[in-house]
Amino acid sequence: MSTLFLVATPIGNLEDITHRALRVLGDVALIAAEDTRQTRKLLTHYSIEPQHALLSYHEHSSEQQLEKLLSVLAEGDVALVSDAGTPGINDPGYLLVRAALDAGHIVSPIPGASAPVAALVASGLPSDAFLYLGYLPRKASQRRQAIRDVAQHPYTLIFLETPHRLLAALQDLELVLGNRPVVVAREMTKLYEEFFRGTIPEAIAHFETQAPRGEITLVIGGAASQPETWNESRLRAEIAATLSDGEKPSKIARQLAAESGWPRRDVYNLVMELSE
Repeated sequence: MSTLFLVATPIGNLEDITHRALRVLGDVALIAAEDTRQTRKLLTHYSIEPQHALLSYHEHSSEQQLEKLLSVLAEGDVALVSDAGTPGINDPGYLLVRAALDAGHIVSPIPGASAPVAALVASGLPSDAFLYLGYLPRKASQRRQAIRDVAQHPYTLIFLETPHRLLAALQDLELVLGNRPVVVAREMTKLYEEFFRGTIPEAIAHFETQAPRGEITLVIGGAASQPETWNESRLRAEIAATLSDGEKPSKIARQLAAESGWPRRDVYNLVMELSE
């Protein structure tokens, strides 16, 4: 019975890898990599020669690629790595894990670096309960809805974001969540590592004047146990944004009444006023 090793690799600093991970990468029959070029840099840095050529495995890989990996796994151990961090997080690793388990193989994690966890523990926000949601949707309407879906959760929220979408994401977070604490973790473990800590409006002001670069993780405070009632300007802004998404007035009133602390009738009246 062979083993599929899930090997965590550095998210930036090449020193952030365990002795066990390096040993496994040198011992397995094959390494399945999200980006073989990135993995080859790591192997070269540590003078590791894999027993066989690296095999590319990413979100666009075909079913045949998965079958090829399983055929190799039937003969010997395989290591799965991502571009950076822990495989299976925001990549198709879970498909290979499921297939390996179904085929009767052992699946063993080799723990290590993980951007969401690194950002969380350095954020200064509560870490006893958190909700990780990966990348926010690209489209504004879908992004706002995704934020609304978790707005009332008391857990610390963690998202990934790209530099060119960061400001739009922060603006939608302010629209839905208001003046919550946020930490924008950028380029963690690298030379230009930065942690911006403040409120969402403060983060918007900061990144309006300093263009963000590199890999970004957002950590946001959870909902208070007793949410405060929105002021009218915030409610009107949210209604206007939701109307632009094409939602029906009755649905908007029902949803925003629950989130804003306003009576549903008053919200509906404002919806009708702004929709005219």
